Amino acid sequence: MIDLLVAARNDAGLTQAEVGARLGRRQTFVSKYELGERRLDVAEFVAICRALKVDPYVLMHKAENQDD
Repeated sequence: MIDLLVAARNDAGLTQAEVGARLGRRQTFVSKYELGERRLDVAEFVAICRALKVDPYVLMHKAENQDD
């Protein structure tokens, strides 16, 4: 799922700092979850998806079906 968030950020043409600013957080917050150093709770995941203008349900569905 993290790989999909990174891809969505890159597709949106946003830097980690820009996503952090949209979330009211620092760039390091984005870096840590993208590197797998920090887990996300559901509320954070939804907020990140909204900041990236990605539907969280679509992203979860993609993650579920990645191995199919």
